[in-house]
Amino acid sequence: MVRGRQVVKQARRPEVRLPELVAFEDGGLVPDGDYDGLEFRNVDFAGQDGGGARFMDCALTGCALDETRLHRARMLDSVLTGIRGVGTDLAEATLRDVDLVDARLGGVRLHGAVLERVLVRGGKIDYLNLRGARLTDVVFEGCVLVEPDFGGARLERVEFTDCVLKGADLTGAALRDVDLRRAAELDLARGVDRLSGAVVSHAQLLDLAPVLAAELGLRVAEAD
Repeated sequence: MVRGRQVVKQARRPEVRLPELVAFEDGGLVPDGDYDGLEFRNVDFAGQDGGGARFMDCALTGCALDETRLHRARMLDSVLTGIRGVGTDLAEATLRDVDLVDARLGGVRLHGAVLERVLVRGGKIDYLNLRGARLTDVVFEGCVLVEPDFGGARLERVEFTDCVLKGADLTGAALRDVDLRRAAELDLARGVDRLSGAVVSHAQLLDLAPVLAAELGLRVAEAD
C-alpha cells in the first residue's frame, strides 16, 4: 500500500453553469445545425440526423434518441438528463464539460469520440462502444455499464465511483491514472493485461486473481 503521496491523479469534473435557456421549438434536428442556449424537453429525436451539429450551453431532458444520428456532433457545456435510446450514433463526437445524468441507453456508438471533463452519473448504459475513443477527466458515478467496450481507447484521469462494470473489454486500451478502487463491481471480460496505469483495491485484486492467472497461463493447484 502506497502512503504519503497521491496514488492516482483525480479527474477534473465539469462545472456546467447554464444561462437562461430558450425552449426548442424548431421541430427536428438538421445536419451541421447550431444549437446555442436551448432547452430540449421530452423531444423525440428518434431516427433524425443531427450529424456534425453543435450544442452549446444546452439542456436535453427526457429526450428520445433511438437511432438518432449525431456523428461528429459537438456537445459543449451542456447537461443531458434522463435521455433514452437504442442505437444512438455519436461516433467521433466531442463531449466537453458535459453532465450525463440518469441515461438509459443501449448500443450507443461513441467509437472514435473525444470525452473531456464529462460526468456520467446514475442510469444504465448497455453495450457502450468506446473503441478508439479518448477519455480525459471522465467520471462514471453510480451508473451501470453492461459490456462496455474500451478497445483501443485512451483513458487518462478516469474514475469509476460506485459504478458497476459488467464484462468490460479493455483490449488494446491505454490507461493512465485510472481509478477503479471505488467501483461497486469490477468484471473484466478481456484486456486484463492493459490494467497497467490503473489502480485497484486489495479486494479487487483478489477478485481479479483468476483472470490474471488465466492471462499469464498460470495454473493454480493445491499441493499433493
